[in-house]
Amino acid sequence: MVQEISVRGRSDAPPAVVYALLRDGASWPRWSPLGSFTLLKESSEGGEGLGALRRFRTGRTTTCEEVVELVPDRRFSYTLNSGLPLRGYRADVELSEAGAGGGTEIHWHSTFRPKVPGTGWLFRRVLGGFIARTVDGLVAYTAGEREAEGQAQ
Repeated sequence: MVQEISVRGRSDAPPAVVYALLRDGASWPRWSPLGSFTLLKESSEGGEGLGALRRFRTGRTTTCEEVVELVPDRRFSYTLNSGLPLRGYRADVELSEAGAGGGTEIHWHSTFRPKVPGTGWLFRRVLGGFIARTVDGLVAYTAGEREAEGQAQ
């Protein structure tokens, strides 16, 4: 059975700033619960474009993810290649203008199937909490970036 996770947040930063952070795996340990990042394989165009393989470590867990869709300033998508007992894991991070006040609406949506029957609810709960902390960290980090930008002017 397919499991779904949906987490939303709102950043004061414009979509381009949020998107740039999502594209930069090395930034993730600064604003998410992830411990470290390694770029395992660059995309055919170089860097973290389509097809890039990114490794993240958190405690004893190491995951390998592939960048599978990029829509500048609008969508960042990746799939999980290894590291968790899941099948077909895909995350789509949708970004949209937040309206008159500016900023970015963030919608992090993930789907997957557990490899072990009966464990879907557990992974949905654990990953849902992890993704919520990730979105919260991204929102807080971009607020700090905006403050630093304002002080520099």
